[in-house]
Amino acid sequence: MKVDVLSISGQKSGEVELPDDIFGIEPNEHVMYQAVRVYLAHQRQGTHKTKTRTEVSGGGKKPWKQKGRGTARAGSSRSPVWVGGGTVFGPKPHKYTIDIPRKMKRLARKSAFSCRASEQNIIVVEDFTFNDYKTKNMVAMLKALNISGEKALVLLPETIQNVVLSGRNIPKLKTAPADKISTYDILNHKKIVITKSAIDTIVATFAGVA
Repeated sequence: MKVDVLSISGQKSGEVELPDDIFGIEPNEHVMYQAVRVYLAHQRQGTHKTKTRTEVSGGGKKPWKQKGRGTARAGSSRSPVWVGGGTVFGPKPHKYTIDIPRKMKRLARKSAFSCRASEQNIIVVEDFTFNDYKTKNMVAMLKALNISGEKALVLLPETIQNVVLSGRNIPKLKTAPADKISTYDILNHKKIVITKSAIDTIVATFAGVA
């Protein structure tokens, strides 16, 4: 499919062909769901932990004698039925990692790109950089592209320090190299801004070159 190429001032400077096998496929919703599920699972640290009765400090002495008090028997003040005691069947540290086949990951990203393309939410801009890292540079570009205030993702061919630093203080904006982006990031942003060179990076990634 052909889309317009814009300058950072918002003026049309040409056209570019987006590969149909990446931006024009029938989106597979279930595969996208699986990829997002994997991404969110990998964000969990899995460090939750409670102490059992053997790990709670204290409780070494028998609270009272076994018989004669008319109360229930007690062997430790750190029993799970006591306040301040251990926890039974509490959470333990473990990994939440999930793995899915590489082909599913690739299909999920293609489906996400195709979703945004079908919604006409993909914007291609000429390659650009800034002379210095100032937030106003990125704000001016977003305003020229009519996406100011939108949740936007800017894909670059590689990490460009001045561009990344210029956009880091802007709410709802994320900048990233095109070959490092995930299905979650694509679906989590309404507008996808891709530089012209980043298209080649995306194509090379799916071709297994990058």
